[in-house]
Amino acid sequence: MTISSREDLAGMCHVGQVVGLTIQEMKAAARPGMTTAELDRVGADFLRRHGARSAPREAYDFPGFTCLSLNEEVVHGIPGPRRIQPGDVLKIDVTAELGGYVADAAVTVTLPPVAPKARKLRRCAEAAFEKALGAARAGNRVSEIGRAVDTEVRRHGFRVLRDLAGHGVGRQIHEPPSVPNYFDWRNLDELEDGMVLAIEPMLSAEAARIVTEADGWTIRTHNRCLAAHYEHTVVVTKGKPRVLTAVA
Repeated sequence: MTISSREDLAGMCHVGQVVGLTIQEMKAAARPGMTTAELDRVGADFLRRHGARSAPREAYDFPGFTCLSLNEEVVHGIPGPRRIQPGDVLKIDVTAELGGYVADAAVTVTLPPVAPKARKLRRCAEAAFEKALGAARAGNRVSEIGRAVDTEVRRHGFRVLRDLAGHGVGRQIHEPPSVPNYFDWRNLDELEDGMVLAIEPMLSAEAARIVTEADGWTIRTHNRCLAAHYEHTVVVTKGKPRVLTAVA
């Protein structure tokens, strides 16, 4: 969507903060020994208390309130009986709807004891997002976001997962435009003032392609190398983008 009124901005800010706070609550609760279903309930309870709904559940009948992916799993992991282990790389992905507006964010959490490669991969995903913000300005092409992400990821010695991309968001989970994490010279779409995007670097520790597990949802690296994911919902402006899902 493109912000066209004060009401739109207020609605997106509200749902963005709820999503950010939900992730904060889940990060604080995550610990070795708990199941991903138990962690999902933490997120579900928080969303409900704030009057929000799980957007993936409403839109796609996703079998969980949040997406929780471990280690080689990149995105769309289904919460269930799997227990979080010491040293795991956990991706917490929350997409919520509130008052007709949708916001989307994700973080990668490394559980102690943290392996050096896992720490570096997590930090790389965050750094790539920050570089992407610098390119997400009105008048630039969408492809410049991907150029910024890919350049930063390669600088750290990792690889973007080219089959996964960010997207427009706001009224629905997935809206135009697609926001790849690499430079595509064929993509001539321009960023507009007020455009709302989910910018989300998704990367792997080694060159990898993605495969979907038998559950029909969970996406992992084909060679089971570690993956990381970092995402925020942002509003494009003529200057620095506004990050709606960040919590101070």
